[in-house]
This record gives sequence, C-alpha cells and structure tokens, in this order.
Amino acid sequence: MEKTAVTLEDIKKAAERIRPYVCRTPLLREGKMDGALGCQVYVKPEMLQVTGAFKIRGALSKILSLTQAERDKGIITSSSGNHGQACAYAGKVLGIHATVIVPEDTPRLKVENARSMGADVILWERAYTERWKKVHAEVEEHGYTIVHNYEDFDVMAGQGTIGLEIMADLADVETVLVPIGGGGLISGISTAIKEINSEIRVIGVQAEACCPYYLSRQNGERTKATVKQTIADGLACDFPGNNTYPIIEKYVDDIVTVSEEAIEEAVRMVANDAKFVAEPSACVGIAALLSGAVTTRPDEKVCVVLTSGNWGIDMIGKLLKGEHVEGIY
Repeated sequence: MEKTAVTLEDIKKAAERIRPYVCRTPLLREGKMDGALGCQVYVKPEMLQVTGAFKIRGALSKILSLTQAERDKGIITSSSGNHGQACAYAGKVLGIHATVIVPEDTPRLKVENARSMGADVILWERAYTERWKKVHAEVEEHGYTIVHNYEDFDVMAGQGTIGLEIMADLADVETVLVPIGGGGLISGISTAIKEINSEIRVIGVQAEACCPYYLSRQNGERTKATVKQTIADGLACDFPGNNTYPIIEKYVDDIVTVSEEAIEEAVRMVANDAKFVAEPSACVGIAALLSGAVTTRPDEKVCVVLTSGNWGIDMIGKLLKGEHVEGIY
C-alpha cells in the first residue's frame, strides 16, 4: 500500500535502519550565545555527519527500504548539493550506482564531493522543473529509482530521526527551530516532536528571498514564491510540496523569515561562538533569534538545528571579515 503520511513509528523504524551508517550527533549547550539570542541555546550540529549534512539520514532511510531489484537499477535524484552528496555516499556504501543532477551553479565543493564518492554528476539548469524533467528523462532511459529530496515519506522519516535524538537528549526542550527548504526535514522533525510532546513549539525558518511556506501560511493555501538571490542556496524552493505541506500545517506552530544580513551575521556567530563551519542555510534558526523574528524568554530552552557545513571556507572567511557574499539562485 502506498504511504500517505509519515508517522512516529515510521521514524523509529528509520532510526533502526540507518543507525549503522550515520552519526548520532550531540546536542550541545552554547551558553555563550544566550545573551545575544535571548534564551538558553542548544544546537544540533548535523554538519558532523560523514557527508557534512543531515541529508544522509533521509537518503539512507529511503535507499535501505528499496527492494534488491530497485537497488540493482541504480538511483537518481536532483539536488542543490547536500542531498546529492548523501545519495552518492549511500550508493558508495551500499554498492548502488547513483546519478545526481545538480544546478550548474552549485558550489564546487558539493559537486566534487559527490563525484569523489563515485556518483555520476550532471550539471543542469537551476530551475527546479527543468532539473526534474531531466531526472524523469534519465529514469525513462535507464530505469533508475528516484530518491526525492523532500516529497518521499521514507526520506522524511529519516530526517525525523533528528527529532527523536533531540527528545532523548533534552526532553524538556521548549522550542525547536528548523530551516525549511523543500520541507522534508521539518516534516520529519515536527512529526517526531509533536507526537512525543505536543506542547513543544516547533518553528520553521525560511530566507526572505525564498519563502513559499511562509507565504502559504499567510495565505492559507499553497502559494508560489518569487525566488530572489540568496546565500541560503540550500533552502531554494519556490512552491510547497504536495506531501510536506499538510504535515507542516498540522505540526509546525509558526513559520518566520530572515533577511540576508541576519543570515550572514548568524554564520559569523556560529563560527565565532560555537566554532562550527556552517552553511548559511544551516544558520537561519540562529538568524531568527538574532533578528527577533522569534521571541523567547531568557530561561527558555531552545534547540536550533544546524543542518549542514558544506560551504567554501573562503566564503566563510569573507563573512568573518565583514565582507558581503553574493547570493545565488
């Protein structure tokens, strides 16, 4: 029977599937940030995964659930970078041929990482619809199995294992901040957290330059966003997903947006205070607290999911020196 939702039980099963392959990242208390952010700050550093991002959880959850016949055909996906790297790594570990279609302006580090893991990387147009047309053309020709980066319920279940770990490590957490791109991450995390304790506040954060879920929440229906240049390229998405949107509407308490300037300052704070190399996309939760988009009490326990760290050191260096970094899309 085809799945129509992701459940807490799905997430628990995904945790068992992926346990041998992923890092159980720590939940770290970052007291140095408390004063500036107005709460008791905890971070979940997913850049410590072997692929440098949380995406390995969802990719493995999906790929490990495939039949042997599906694995033998190989897998394919389209990604701005991190999901592609995750599929490439999973393919390498499990002996499965992986093809990844990425935007032609994807940061070089992400492309090189995927290729180093043995994946065939195809550079294509940045437009989401054009890349997925290419995916389906490749499937038609080669019979690959698609591993969608956010619309797949097995992928969501894998991402939701982050929520299980947060609850295990900090059961009295009061607020959890999660970046939203396509919505698979927050769909999984919010399901896990809300099904364990519905009183915990889950807030999604998008870049102002790319905020379809925020606009959809304001309008009460799925709404297409005009996407502008953003340094948070990993969050680029112009329309809410069919499968993710209902989950986010059910479980996510609020959705906020942050400016490019706030994201830049958040990257600096994470580097200086937490000592992590974090992508701009990973830092939008910190940016939301820093800018006042999310208000908290000084004694409130807040967990910020830092999703990834696959960004050039040279770019981080520019931000640390106070220089502006041009966004992409």
